[in-house]
Amino acid sequence: MRNLIKIISVLSLFSFYNVDAQQIVKKDTLSGTELVMTMDSKVNGALENLEEKCSRGPSPAGIRDNDENYTASKPTKIYVPNRELTNAEICRKNPRILGYKIQITTVKSNEEANEVKSYFRKRFPNLKVETDASLRPNYKILAGSYFTKQSAASDLARVREYFKSAIAIQYRIFCAEAK
Repeated sequence: MRNLIKIISVLSLFSFYNVDAQQIVKKDTLSGTELVMTMDSKVNGALENLEEKCSRGPSPAGIRDNDENYTASKPTKIYVPNRELTNAEICRKNPRILGYKIQITTVKSNEEANEVKSYFRKRFPNLKVETDASLRPNYKILAGSYFTKQSAASDLARVREYFKSAIAIQYRIFCAEAK
């Protein structure tokens, strides 16, 4: 008898639990591509209400959302260019970006670093050279500023003639100095 009551209670529980899933097609806000997902219609309604509230933006101070005189402003449009940004456009927005520098060598003292820098300046007067002391007691000697590894390749090949251990590394660079 107990087993029969358990079975009836479980079946009645499942009969009240009704999943109303359906396929929902949404448009991506940036690129406009379609996204198909399966979800409950109640969940879809709740998400649409949240998206509608977000698109209205914040209401001015003292005005409630249900005020009749308040008209919601249109959401601001986000402009996404369909082309790759030029280096000048990138530099205008971010004066310091993640780019590449040529790591000439790593030395143990500041005196050695200054010797290597002066030797490097004699060989390559057109490349800016600097010392990175963030790894003390070691010092990195870095040269040039480049947007990409490919743009550093030609200078790296020339530097490797004198410094065999030179490599291009990712480094924060000033955009205006980069090639």
